[in-house]
Parts: sequence; C-alpha cells; structure tokens
Amino acid sequence: MKVTEAEIVISAVSKKQYPETHMPEIALAGRSNVGKSSFINKMINRKNLVRTSQKPGKTQTLNFYKINDRFHFVDVPGYGYAKVSKKERNAWGKMLEEYFTERENLKAVVLLVDIRHEPTKDDVTMYDFLKHYELPVVVVATKLDKIPKGKRVQHIKRAADKLQLEQEDIILPFSSETGEGKEEAWGVLKQFL
Repeated sequence: MKVTEAEIVISAVSKKQYPETHMPEIALAGRSNVGKSSFINKMINRKNLVRTSQKPGKTQTLNFYKINDRFHFVDVPGYGYAKVSKKERNAWGKMLEEYFTERENLKAVVLLVDIRHEPTKDDVTMYDFLKHYELPVVVVATKLDKIPKGKRVQHIKRAADKLQLEQEDIILPFSSETGEGKEEAWGVLKQFL
C-alpha cells in the first residue's frame, strides 16, 4: 500500500475520546520495546511520526494515527514493563480491555513479538485474550534482521508453537531496519480495511 497521508489524530484514555468515525482500525499490541512504533513508521514510510524510545513503557495512551484518510493504526501501551506502578498497569489494563472489547471500528490486532526470544507469558496471555474475544490476530515477529537467515524458520516455528497459533492466524517475520516483511504485512492487513 502506498501511504501518502499519515497523521496522529488523538491520544485517548477512554472511549469518550475515541475518534468519531466509521473508519476501520487496526490495533498494535505487544510488549514494551518490541517495536510497535518502529513497525508503524516503517509501514507508512516515515522516520518519526510515531515517536520511538529507548525507555520501555513510554506509550501510556491509545494513539490513533489516521492513514490515507482511510483507516487508523491504533498504538496501545506496551505490557510487561516492570518499572510502571501496579496502579498504572491496572489503569492501562482497564483502558485496553474497554478498547478491545467495545470498539466496533476495531477490525484486527497486530500482536508484535520479538523473534529473537520465545514469546513471553504476557504475549501468550494477550494472544489468548484476543482470541477469547474473537478478534482477528496477525502476529508480527519483529527484529528479523537480528537473526541469521538459517535460523529464521526455527525461530518463527518456536513463536507459533509457544502462542499455540490457531490455523487461521498468520505469523509474519518483519524488520523495521531493512523493511523485510513490509509488503507481506500490507498484503495481510489490506483484507481488514
């Protein structure tokens, strides 16, 4: 997909703040520092529309990015970051649950996992949560450029096995550095738009 327009619309913490539109939305979920911001930037050919950070846990709101005046990418807070207070984590949990379970515009969730490591307990919990609510899930295995070519298949299989991916779900290897997997990701995501 050729992206000609991309802008942040709003950073929301509750449904009262969601954009009032019928545009489809694709949410991006994953552990803190897994590369959600880098994924969006690479997909839309922008260096820093979405701010990336070396410090995990920077995204604390639902950030709605309007793409080509056609759909929204929604960047959600990362999970699994220990330096966030329990109270803050609980608030994020409620905010995410409300969004994932009540937002009619939500058409699919991209669950990002780090291909270098086995998916975490939090990754498995998030996948199971999304499947429980019957949301379409596309798993994107980030940081592909960090794995030797000969070990990629093994790492992808390990991630799929750990998540116990259902047959209809897809796992896509992806590199924000090289752009590898970008065309395949657009190919899959277009079906939800």
